[in-house]
Amino acid sequence: QQGCDPFAQTQRSKLQHRRARINQQINKEMRMRAGAENLFRATSNHKVKETVALELSYVNSNLQLLKEELEELNSSVDVYQNESESISVPMIPLGLKETKELDLLVPLKDFISEHYGEESILFEKEIKEFMELRQAMRTPSRNEAGLELLMEYYNQLYFLDSRFFPPTKSLGVFFHWYDSLTGVPSHQRALAFEKGSVLFNIGALHTQIGARQDRASLPGLNQAIDAFQKAAGAFNYLKENFSNAPSLDMSAASLNMLVRLMVAQVQECVFEKMTLLRAQHDFLTWLQLAQEAARVEDVYSLVHQTMTQTHVKDYVPFSWTTMVHVKSEHFKALSHYFAAVALCDCPAASDAELPEQEKAFMQFHVTMPEGPSLRVLLQDPEERRKLGKAHLKKAIMKHEEAMRIHGLCKILRKMDILQEVLSFAHKRSLSKYSEIDHEEDFFETGDAPDIHPKTHQKPEIKSPNFSQVKVTDLFHRLGPLSVFSAKNKWYPARRVHLMRGENGFGFTLRGDSPVLIAGVIPGGCAAQAGLKEGDYIISVNGKDCKWSKHAEVVQLLKSTGEEGVEIGVITLQGSEGPKAADKKAAAMSSGSGMLKSNKENSRKSLMNSKSASTLLVWSKKSKRSKKSTYGVPFTAVGDNEAMY
Repeated sequence: QQGCDPFAQTQRSKLQHRRARINQQINKEMRMRAGAENLFRATSNHKVKETVALELSYVNSNLQLLKEELEELNSSVDVYQNESESISVPMIPLGLKETKELDLLVPLKDFISEHYGEESILFEKEIKEFMELRQAMRTPSRNEAGLELLMEYYNQLYFLDSRFFPPTKSLGVFFHWYDSLTGVPSHQRALAFEKGSVLFNIGALHTQIGARQDRASLPGLNQAIDAFQKAAGAFNYLKENFSNAPSLDMSAASLNMLVRLMVAQVQECVFEKMTLLRAQHDFLTWLQLAQEAARVEDVYSLVHQTMTQTHVKDYVPFSWTTMVHVKSEHFKALSHYFAAVALCDCPAASDAELPEQEKAFMQFHVTMPEGPSLRVLLQDPEERRKLGKAHLKKAIMKHEEAMRIHGLCKILRKMDILQEVLSFAHKRSLSKYSEIDHEEDFFETGDAPDIHPKTHQKPEIKSPNFSQVKVTDLFHRLGPLSVFSAKNKWYPARRVHLMRGENGFGFTLRGDSPVLIAGVIPGGCAAQAGLKEGDYIISVNGKDCKWSKHAEVVQLLKSTGEEGVEIGVITLQGSEGPKAADKKAAAMSSGSGMLKSNKENSRKSLMNSKSASTLLVWSKKSKRSKKSTYGVPFTAVGDNEAMY
């Protein structure tokens, strides 16, 4: 799999390059600040303290400028939008998290020779292949292929975890990632941090794909809905399965905000889809549109509340908070505008239409409008005009509020599309108002009640489907994961020379890949040669049998002549003593400050996905029954055991 060409000068890659440069500068300034703070605390020399204080103020102002530059970068939502001529409100995408290069060659080779007892030089090709995959996933293309690349790497991390990350010992490798919104670097030894960051980028890439769709067409809208739902799913999965993240963008509060933002963007697309599909302009359709717009206003209000909470407020770009606030006011205005159109542009209800319209109107307002009964209101054009005028008055007030908030943000003021959408909607409401406003109107225009939010398509949060990208364990030559994993320990491999006696070799075999010696007949050939119950056969006459099926191993054994056969076996180390268990518990508790993937690490990332079985081919316990038959007397040979 290939990533994008990192040197291709597309608009998006220029942004990502600038992001990487700012990240590095922030990193440098933060190191300088840490050094200066340490010196300030350590010194008692007044002169030195003054100089350091001056240096600190300089570094802090530099950091502030860099963070502002990064915020402006995060606000460049227009670069991610589509290039079509149609005018649609911009969506908010996320930039990808950047990471540093990682050299795994030495640590993995060391682990292969120490833990697996294999010739590590023979695995250089696999290690390099893994590192190339990591390098490629740093620059994924903004399409399905880019998503597959990130998924492939994420799935490969499951195997890396099982093979090279024992529960009690660290590999000594640090994973470095920069915060998507602040550029602040974080690093951890836990592989969960790498997994979480890749998952974050899967969500971020979905947001970029969603933002670039042409939402003036139905296929474009459906793709945008799908992309934002999948982004919400990725951020939600991250929130539920990973905890104690070292960077703010992956904290529960931030992820909660991102999930809500994505859901709101889906809801906005659903509204756009409805305006696109609306064939007839009848009373009920206008009411539906008004309720759909009120629903969009509702979800954006919730996002705005979330963005202004203490943990999130200083962290989210001001332009995002403003854009969300503008949208909530804009859609509230639209809901009142559509209500006015329904009342003023559609003919009064006939007796046949009245029951249906009455039923719809009963559930339309949050509180019932003052004045005449529903029946009179729906059949009297003058009453309809009065209520319509009240709705328009509210719509105009909300349009003006949206434009005022928009004007407060320097970055949004530069965004022409948004400006255009807001002023078009405002002018449309004004002209409708002047159209229905009569000079002889002496009544005071009342306050229209709010519209009850309702949607015909609820946004779904689509969790990532990890099994859609099939991967093969790069290190499968090490042997089946059920035995040859980082958490298992075994004694050094033994080579045993066996001669066939009158009653065969004198042992019982069970299972596949690797085949297990389930029992040894006392006094038989196998017992004399030193084979034990619970040994795994890993080679026969020098041929590697770690992956061999039961029948294949039997065939190799049967084809031996009088000279006998040489079998390679390993014995798993038994249950740990109490001391080792205590050590393990201490190691687990001391790691609580790290990013832990709670449910995630207990069953490994892919187990959560419904159809993950395809990915777990290497770790299946093949055909082995749960009950241990180590102590079984020889008359009781299990189902798929056979004596040889």
